[in-house]
Amino acid sequence: MRIGAISDLHIDRHPKLKSNVYLETLIKVVQHREIDLLLIAGDISNYFRDSYQFIKDLKTALHIPILFVPGNHDYWKAEDGTTSQDIYDFYRTKPECLLDHPYVINDNWAIVGHTAWYDYSYADKKFEETRLKKGKYYGATWQDKVKIDWDEDDTILSKKAAKHVKQALEQLQDKQIILMTHIVTHSKFVVPTPHRIFDFFNAFIGTSDFDRLYQQFPIKYSIMGHVHFRKSLVENNITFLCPCLGYKREWRTADIYSEMNHALIDFVIE
Repeated sequence: MRIGAISDLHIDRHPKLKSNVYLETLIKVVQHREIDLLLIAGDISNYFRDSYQFIKDLKTALHIPILFVPGNHDYWKAEDGTTSQDIYDFYRTKPECLLDHPYVINDNWAIVGHTAWYDYSYADKKFEETRLKKGKYYGATWQDKVKIDWDEDDTILSKKAAKHVKQALEQLQDKQIILMTHIVTHSKFVVPTPHRIFDFFNAFIGTSDFDRLYQQFPIKYSIMGHVHFRKSLVENNITFLCPCLGYKREWRTADIYSEMNHALIDFVIE
């Protein structure tokens, strides 16, 4: 089976291209690469109904399993008063969403997924947690602080996400695991420091709360997004993958097909 993975499509952020172009392009890339199962690691759009409609349209066109976890942008509250918790509950009911639905591929493999959440541990130690919580630095504001309205602190949400994933992993100990999160779960995938801005804003990129899970469970692949890097790393027999498409300004070329084909990673399991 050939599994493809991509993240951070941001189908509503291109200055010229509409979401249908993203859809048509991803369909072409997946078909050309002969992908049997597609994973999307979050940040599809800034509006949850558009994000899920994109998943449904992909599934209809490709006739293969499409699985996703929401990213932080996918939780941004809506103008109609829909809260981030409402959106979380919406995603949980969807069969394509991995939040409460680990996916068993076969006798040997399963997929476990969660958004995860950031715990501030990747920020420079010179910043106190009370300052990080405000999400403001050098005149910039981390937009989740404005557009997400969770009732709990980020550090608590991070621990809860790790606990949620651990419970799923405990039910699948006879399987090799593909873990998919949106938030970064390995310190080598944050923005390199020292950095004038990301010494601070790396606080909102990743979490250390998953570290023990990699030691305790047979995770073979770990897919993440959020940081808008395209990077892979093999460490302790685990392949870490960050297949972000990202914003148009971050692309190497102006061609969406080339960028999407470059961002999407694939690997084969038996």
